[in-house]
Amino acid sequence: MRYLVRGRVKAGREADLLRAIERRTLGRGSVAGDEYLRNMKDARLCGDQTTRWVEVCYCPSPLLEERPYWEEFFDLTRVQGAHDRRRCRDENGTEPWACSSCDCTQRLERRLVETGESFLDVLRRKVKAGSDK
Repeated sequence: MRYLVRGRVKAGREADLLRAIERRTLGRGSVAGDEYLRNMKDARLCGDQTTRWVEVCYCPSPLLEERPYWEEFFDLTRVQGAHDRRRCRDENGTEPWACSSCDCTQRLERRLVETGESFLDVLRRKVKAGSDK
């Protein structure tokens, strides 16, 4: 399944999150591997100050395995299905693991790119500004 995830970085965790992204340790130990880094590369900071990204997840409940890794840095405010589950080839059993190469959220992801600004760019500016004080 694919989920639209919304969250806010926990206060005081910005520099730690950026360090984990840059050192490629975000999500270390998770079966999701580099998915965390891809998520942060594609994430957008929106007008309501939530960070949003589309995540691929094969857990029986949304982000079951990933949640502890995200919650180290984020307060997750909303996790919702990003497409019609009935048409999900992985979910309906017609093609196991289809989500890894599916384009079912392509339209949503294009809309996200046009929304807000790059989360990583904002995070880098915020951390740099904090280190200048």
